Amino acid sequence: MIQKSKIKNQKSKLQRGFTLIELLIVISIIGILATLLMANFVGVRQRGRDGQRKSDLRQIQSALELYRADQGSYPNPLPDCGASLVVGSSTYMQKIPCDPINSSPYLYAYSSNGTTYAIIACLENVNDSQKDTTSVSPCDTSGVSNTSFTLQNP
Repeated sequence: MIQKSKIKNQKSKLQRGFTLIELLIVISIIGILATLLMANFVGVRQRGRDGQRKSDLRQIQSALELYRADQGSYPNPLPDCGASLVVGSSTYMQKIPCDPINSSPYLYAYSSNGTTYAIIACLENVNDSQKDTTSVSPCDTSGVSNTSFTLQNP
């Protein structure tokens, strides 16, 4: 009787854990899933930063239009990012936004007579539906991508 319970006890100890093969299969499946999720997560972050860039440009555009309504022309040049757009006692923008990834200013091009402007942001997502359709982009030298998003005066 004692011998039967000893054998039964040894069998139950052997059947409690996972085999090495089972563990390796589970670990490899988890690794594959983690890789797929991380690739998707990077794309989501890029699209989020691009959305922030577009929002920043629209805010700058609104401030520029208010500026022109009061002053008669667009600023020549736009203040650096982090600075405010103020003339006299009128504040048009508390803080000019910077690019979310490298804290550099957005590209601002204006005409010499102050009647037209273009604000340009370099996008990370090359498949963005609102990207510029021109073949030459000022973002070609950025090293990130050659995709840009431009807002011009209405």
